[in-house]
Amino acid sequence: MFYDTHTHLNADDFKENYDEIIKEANSLNVKYLNIVGFDKNTNFLANQIAKKYENIFASAGLHPTDVNNFDETDLREVENYLKQDITVAVGECGLDYYWHKETRERQIEFFKKQIDLSKKYNKPLIIHVRDAMQDAYDVLYEASKDHKLKGVMHCYSGSSEMANRFVNLGLYISLGGPVTFKNAKEPKEVAKIVPLDRLLIETDCPFLAPHPYRGKQNKPVYVTLVAEEIAALRGLTIEEVGNVTTNNAKRLFNIK
Repeated sequence: MFYDTHTHLNADDFKENYDEIIKEANSLNVKYLNIVGFDKNTNFLANQIAKKYENIFASAGLHPTDVNNFDETDLREVENYLKQDITVAVGECGLDYYWHKETRERQIEFFKKQIDLSKKYNKPLIIHVRDAMQDAYDVLYEASKDHKLKGVMHCYSGSSEMANRFVNLGLYISLGGPVTFKNAKEPKEVAKIVPLDRLLIETDCPFLAPHPYRGKQNKPVYVTLVAEEIAALRGLTIEEVGNVTTNNAKRLFNIK
């Protein structure tokens, strides 16, 4: 059994064929999906889709790359979603300096506010970090001093050393399509060293399709290819990786 912990079925790419995409995933035993929101529209769609399908859950958050478009009203909307059982996480949120380093301070401000919501509602963070690994760690480290953190480093792209530091804060590490890329040395090293009870898998679809579909539209069914690569790297069976990462995800997202 597999749990794709990070999908964007709320993207325009999928709006005409939810049934087909979900049925295809289920056919290969991908039984659980998270639909991740990151702004007003995608938070709403994640919520609406998750309400329609069994074993599909939503998150609500504000993405760092659009931080100049957000205000306190958006944070209140996120909080309203967190009051619903179908919403299992806060995010995706975090820091991204690749495109918008000039908004660094505002990104950190909104990241901290979403960490506070995670603590208030006891729901895990889905954390996006790009070109901001140390700042993200510093923010999370400070937040962990008075409250044990719950969350996942989504589509983790940092070093194995940093992965261990995030795990020590209480976070999970999620790997996606890049771990299957032939030149992806760092993700493969991370896949080998992350404690098995802190490992998750995802697609981040429709983005970052795994080999041999790299450059094409990603789909939840391809999370099995991520599991297959991790299994090969760790000397496990794909079923073992699927079962342990599913159990990890259900524990983190409080899925009964």
